[in-house]
Amino acid sequence: MTAVEIPPLRSSATFRNWAGNQMCVPREILRPDSVTEVAAIVRRAAEGGLTVKAVGAGHSFTDAACTTGILLSLDRLDAVESIDAASGRVTAQAGIRLDALSRRLDEAGLAMPNLGDIARQSVAGATATATHGTGLGLGNLATTIVGMDIVDGRGELVHCDEHERPELLRVARVGVGALGIVTRLTLQCVPAFDLHSSETTEPLEGLLDDFENHMAGHDHMEFFWVPGSRHAHVKRNNRTGEPRRPQPALQRARDKLLYENVVFGLANRTIRRFPSSLPAVARMTRGAVVRRDYIDASHRVFVSRRFVRFYEMEYAVPREALPEAVRRIDSLVKGLSAPVTFPVEVRVSAADDIPLSTGYGRDSGWFACHMYKGTPYLAYFQGVEAIAADYGGRPHWGKLHFHDHRSLAPLYPEWDRFQRVRSELDPSGTFANSYTDRVLGPIA
Repeated sequence: MTAVEIPPLRSSATFRNWAGNQMCVPREILRPDSVTEVAAIVRRAAEGGLTVKAVGAGHSFTDAACTTGILLSLDRLDAVESIDAASGRVTAQAGIRLDALSRRLDEAGLAMPNLGDIARQSVAGATATATHGTGLGLGNLATTIVGMDIVDGRGELVHCDEHERPELLRVARVGVGALGIVTRLTLQCVPAFDLHSSETTEPLEGLLDDFENHMAGHDHMEFFWVPGSRHAHVKRNNRTGEPRRPQPALQRARDKLLYENVVFGLANRTIRRFPSSLPAVARMTRGAVVRRDYIDASHRVFVSRRFVRFYEMEYAVPREALPEAVRRIDSLVKGLSAPVTFPVEVRVSAADDIPLSTGYGRDSGWFACHMYKGTPYLAYFQGVEAIAADYGGRPHWGKLHFHDHRSLAPLYPEWDRFQRVRSELDPSGTFANSYTDRVLGPIA
């Protein structure tokens, strides 16, 4: 089948992302089911002067996937192609969702070494934006990539791994959609493991005063804190060989579905419409915060189901700067006119050597700020970004920020190295859009 024969999924259809804050009307939306078709589509686009963007789950809060040209859905490229249990090497197509990949890995006795709070993203989208979990010794998801196949701007398939074009592999692991269409990834996984999860509510000041020791004392630790509150919801996850004792189904439904989604969503809708109701709603929902202690497979412990839609900004700062930054966010929110009802998520991750990774060259402390969908967020997010700037903060590539390429370039020591690879793989700008023009600048 040639690219010309591939029918569009929909004609003149509107694409919207998960949060509903980004939309575009592509000329075509296509769903190729082979790498050959992807390459043919890109060649046709390049010859016709059209742009191409790939989309997975649409979970980015930015316009990274938006285009007026051809939008490629990678949903049909969702197979696990090979699993080598002895080496832990797993090759999967780019469109597979992280939750589906985790289930396949578990069946083979393997696991991702770390995951974030949400696993609905495609593996290519999550790695391209340096999506991460938490843990002092653990890098973002892209650091697990040991091989990649990319369709470049000429429609040619390019392979890179540790032996073939290793420098391209180092750069392309975080490509923010600007280098080509990633079609296949080989990941270095680990033997499957269980986590002992303990969730508590603790004073914020104690967490910040002894931040380094708290984070160093556990394999994975994070906390969620609503600005203005003096307490935080803390999650500590540690590897264990003890027998599994997962949450009872009814308890999990109560905590994760009823409290964290239904009740939380209703509370946010109420406050969005009646801001003065915040104190009363806070009192009524205080009992929804509970203690939890259980042991389960890692991928089931890491991930939460999120049905409440929101907007998000997340910044990585040098790890040692994080406690001060969090305290400054608290002061900022006290002066805002709109209430902040979503918690700030605080995490850590290890340094890496990927040129456009938010973790390049330094261990990171993360603060992720959220606002309920439909709630004014500009003053809050701009204030948070100003705080992050004082520490050389780098924004998560898949989340909202106000930077452009002029302000981003100084934050990344190997910015020019990435740009040279971009010019090599996509010299004509086949994968450019308003997002790449803004955050990466024009192709040299």
